[in-house]
Amino acid sequence: MKKIQLLLLVAILFGVSTVAIAAEIEDYSSTINVFRESPAVMKFFNNSYGYAVFPTIGKAGFVIGGSYGNGQVYRGGEVTGKSTVVEGSIGFQLGGEAFSEIVFFQDKRAYDEFTNGSFEFDATAQAVAITAGAQAQAGTKGVSAGASAGPKTGVQAETNYVKGMATFVHAKGGLMYEFSVGEQKFTFAPL
Repeated sequence: MKKIQLLLLVAILFGVSTVAIAAEIEDYSSTINVFRESPAVMKFFNNSYGYAVFPTIGKAGFVIGGSYGNGQVYRGGEVTGKSTVVEGSIGFQLGGEAFSEIVFFQDKRAYDEFTNGSFEFDATAQAVAITAGAQAQAGTKGVSAGASAGPKTGVQAETNYVKGMATFVHAKGGLMYEFSVGEQKFTFAPL
């Protein structure tokens, strides 16, 4: 009887883990497809060396804020490793939001810089929103602003690589008021 219970428990755990892995793979595919649908982002899929995708980054703040998310890094369409993103910020901020993010690497140098284990965006990095809305941010070393009407309208700011990287975000939900100082830090672990 105990052997049957143990086998049943192992089968359930295996089934749950398999479903979780399948859901994670599907989540990455769904997120990548959302970004592929944007005309402004499509050219980056066609000419980048690789990219990192984060299906869900959660962000919250009340004067002091933070965000966190898990992702995968791709080169040549193949997964090369896992990544996390953490951001800390301070300033006028109130609320919470969830968004997806993708970072494109223009060439091997940019890919290697990101995958060296620990990478921080500096002030020249900015994210372009591919969903309706407007944003303004002040980083620790600079200020950026952007606006977008979303992928369905075709009205989007033109963007290019900055220091070999281009970043896009897709709002998933929430409400956040923010004028703060902060940086994003990424980690990378190869598969």
